[in-house]
Amino acid sequence: MKSPIGNLMKQAQRMQEELKRAQDEIAAMEVAGEAGAGLVKVTMNGRHDVKSVKIAPELLQDDLMMLEDLVAAAVNDAVRKVERVSADKMSGMARGLNLPAGFKLPF
Repeated sequence: MKSPIGNLMKQAQRMQEELKRAQDEIAAMEVAGEAGAGLVKVTMNGRHDVKSVKIAPELLQDDLMMLEDLVAAAVNDAVRKVERVSADKMSGMARGLNLPAGFKLPF
């Protein structure tokens, strides 16, 4: 019969492996943020690195301040999407872990 501590250690090790796998998946994913009804699009990876910025040609004839605002809005949209996907992936990590009464994560 295995001790409760031994079982807990195995669960923690399994959770650590799953966490590493989820972090790798998040880092590799790409999301697209948009602003101005798709006139500005920003692609960002899970590490928040901006990979590309696409600006519709018709925006280049408008005023610069509006273009700057749309780029900032698209970046912010991409950041929110990365955060949402990351939170969704991480939320299930501790499910199924049988912790002793009163034991909470994070430590």
